[in-house]
Amino acid sequence: HLHPPQSLKYYEDFAFRPDDIIIATYPKSGTTWMQEIVPLIVSGGDPASVETLPNWNRVPWLEVYNARNLNLEERPSPRVFATHFHYNMMPPGFFEVKPRVIYVMRNPKDVFTSSFHYYGITSFLVKPGSQSEFLHKFLDGKVMFGSWFDHVKSWLNAEDKQHIMYICYEEMIMDLKDSVARIAQFLEKPLDAEVVEKIADRCLFKNMKQNNMSNYSMVSCEFIDQTKSEFLRKGIAGDWKNQLTVAEVEHFDAVYKDKMKDKTSPSKEMCEPGENTYFQVVLENSIHPSKCPQKPQLYCI
Repeated sequence: HLHPPQSLKYYEDFAFRPDDIIIATYPKSGTTWMQEIVPLIVSGGDPASVETLPNWNRVPWLEVYNARNLNLEERPSPRVFATHFHYNMMPPGFFEVKPRVIYVMRNPKDVFTSSFHYYGITSFLVKPGSQSEFLHKFLDGKVMFGSWFDHVKSWLNAEDKQHIMYICYEEMIMDLKDSVARIAQFLEKPLDAEVVEKIADRCLFKNMKQNNMSNYSMVSCEFIDQTKSEFLRKGIAGDWKNQLTVAEVEHFDAVYKDKMKDKTSPSKEMCEPGENTYFQVVLENSIHPSKCPQKPQLYCI
């Protein structure tokens, strides 16, 4: 049981600090990547920050069963945590203290694709069934942590956005160095260009796959069977094109358009011009302009 009542109670009563850093994501949106990037930024690029503890202890999920056994109250500041909670599920202390939040978004079609493979290799999640079956579950929010649409909208519509940084997986793939530099600026941890470059190189997907503290190779195949599919699988944008059928894409787009019609500051333009990929979210100055080719003024999620 990943989230027993005792763990949820621990999270509900958790004493946040103003300089805590929260990485908030819907599952399979770049959490592991950010669990590598942020400790390296906080430590000034020290490799030991990601080589001595597995990422689930280095940047623990506050809602998961092992968090209450990690003596988090004794950790020096700034502490770094992760959560998959919707904004409106966050505990009272979060809203009182207002720690910094990095909210990572990813194309929901890629989130679905990554989730489908992940559910297939884990013993602690409900088996996904066929791709078609899992797609309906995903779009209906009948998966762990519920609806992607509700999750993203809850954080995009958050109050007090001054302490939240919004960034997308696609931006990080397009320009990881720029993303690292902006995250460091948000965290008020200025780094020189050489350190930024070293962190970005260290966090390239091919290099992260070699880090046994991040690639989940320490987890028994009884729980995560990486002989079926690697935990760190591809680390790319657009793999949904290799997974979804034309009919499934059309259905996905129709559901997206309906579910996201009430999102903040909607724009109908696409991130990938001429393709039915996913619609835009523009948050007046809240999300950094992506480096989308041909459309540099747009914002990607």
